[in-house]
Amino acid sequence: MDAAVTSAPRPAPPGRPDGKTAAADSRPDDDGRPRGSSRPGGARRENLAGYLFMSPWIAGFLLLTAGPMAASLYFAFTDYNLFDAPKWIGLDNFTEMFGDPRWRTSVEVTGRYVVIGTPLKLAAALGVALLLNRSRRGQGFYRAAFYAPSLIGASVSIAVVWRALFSDGAAVDRTQQLLGMEAGGWIGDPDRIIYALVALTVWQFGAPMVIFLAGLKQVPRELYEAAQVDGASPWRRFWHITLPMISPVLFFNVLLETIHSFQIFGSAYIIGSQGNACGPADGTLVYTCYLYIQGFENSRMGLASAMAWMLLLAVGLVTAVLFWSQRRWVHYEEAGR
Repeated sequence: MDAAVTSAPRPAPPGRPDGKTAAADSRPDDDGRPRGSSRPGGARRENLAGYLFMSPWIAGFLLLTAGPMAASLYFAFTDYNLFDAPKWIGLDNFTEMFGDPRWRTSVEVTGRYVVIGTPLKLAAALGVALLLNRSRRGQGFYRAAFYAPSLIGASVSIAVVWRALFSDGAAVDRTQQLLGMEAGGWIGDPDRIIYALVALTVWQFGAPMVIFLAGLKQVPRELYEAAQVDGASPWRRFWHITLPMISPVLFFNVLLETIHSFQIFGSAYIIGSQGNACGPADGTLVYTCYLYIQGFENSRMGLASAMAWMLLLAVGLVTAVLFWSQRRWVHYEEAGR
């Protein structure tokens, strides 16, 4: 019995399931380093390869984004006309900008466009998305047809066509006459021309519509079925189920479309160009249009740079307010857990 006990194999030392000791891991590799140790040369080569692949983006960011932004920040405090060397004038550009009545008009026109156009565009996008969320024949065709204006709406040709539609005696004017409304083109009316721009941006509701449609597809059907069993009306189902469930998507669309509305330029410049840029009596004098006039028509690039940085600050402030307000009306799934 003693011999049997003596000849029994000893248990493997703890620490490795295969019975190998920790000392076996310290044996050197072929290059003389301990097994499992990092190789500085290999890590350096991997980092170099990563920076090499990132180099086009880094070069583009420095040359096309960061560099021009830094230059415009410097020009905002100078008198610069694109031809002579910039001359430092401090805050004179900002003082002149705030005292310019036409600058205040551009702020008012832009604010009116953002406040009216953005909600109408999102309402149209959500309404069509609700209709397309139902199964029906030719659904793919309808989605493509409603999305198409978003692809071509920002082009110069569409702006020219839009200008022709809303001119005096054109299609919109004749339709108003048939309906017994006051005749007269919208393009020549400084009070109504801004609504031609609003109509154009509402017509381009395809992009937010697709995002709304993706959010509607994620709403569980069981919630609608349970609410219908409880006798909830379609409006109550929309208000208490659909809107809370797609509120993150709604917030994304509100944020994106608000920023886009502040940046409107091409359509306002083309539709409003009637002898002078940006509409009769500055009817379409949006902020970016006045910035363009100061920078390239009046050759006051220093003042235009100051205006550009004020626009950046305004968009940043609006974005911060939207992010602050989302705590009250945006419902994320993780927040309910």
